[in-house]
Formats: sequence, structure tokens, C-alpha cells
Amino acid sequence: MSPSSLSTAGVLLITVPGVAYGGVTLLSFLMRNVPGYLDNPVRRGLWRAGHAHAGVLVLFALVAMLYVDQSGLPEALKTLTRALIVAAPILMPLGFFLSVIRPGDTKPSKLIYLTMAGGVCLAAGTLMLGIGLL
Repeated sequence: MSPSSLSTAGVLLITVPGVAYGGVTLLSFLMRNVPGYLDNPVRRGLWRAGHAHAGVLVLFALVAMLYVDQSGLPEALKTLTRALIVAAPILMPLGFFLSVIRPGDTKPSKLIYLTMAGGVCLAAGTLMLGIGLL
């Protein structure tokens, strides 16, 4: 792996305990009947989605780093591809969590658009990577 992909993978690996901690936190909300979580289906659903997307997208980004170095993309596009793919596991969960940050929120705020931005980054990064591998 290139030094850039290795350092990116290192940062991604460091985030895994944070994702695990988030899972423990959500589990504790369930076990302790924390107000604003169990009694708020919108918040509960979005926070579960945020946690799930964080875990899956971090793993996806780790695997993608192996392929970025194998692609025929110029170095500048490899850097952009890495950044786009890594942006998804940051932006999407942030949008899910922050859009219903207050326990009484019954509909997402405009911060939900961060999830869409993360989706666009994921789509663009994987499309670039796929083309670079052909």
C-alpha cells in the first residue's frame, strides 16, 4: 500500500473503537430507558441508522484503500478518491445524529442534508475508483 493509503487506513482503524462506543451507548439507552430515545421513534431510527452507516462505511473505506492503489488513476485523482470515500463515513452518520440531536426532536433538522452529501461523496468516490480499475 502507498503511504497515503496506509495513513488513511490508520485513521479509519482509529475510528472503529468510536463506532463500538456508539453501539454501547445506544445499547445503554435501550437498557436504561433513557428519555428521548425509546419514546422518540424518529430519533431512535436515525441514531440507529447513523451507527449502522458509520460501521459499514468505515469497513468499506478500509477495503477501498486497497483498491485505490491498484487503480490506474493519476495521483491527484487517487487523493481525491480517498478523500471522497473517507468523507462518507463522516458525513452520513453526522447527518443522522445531528439532525435530531435534542431528545424532543420529532423531525430531522436541515443537518440531515449531511447524509445526502455523504452519499454523493460515496457515489463519486466509488465511481471514480471503479473507472480507475477498468
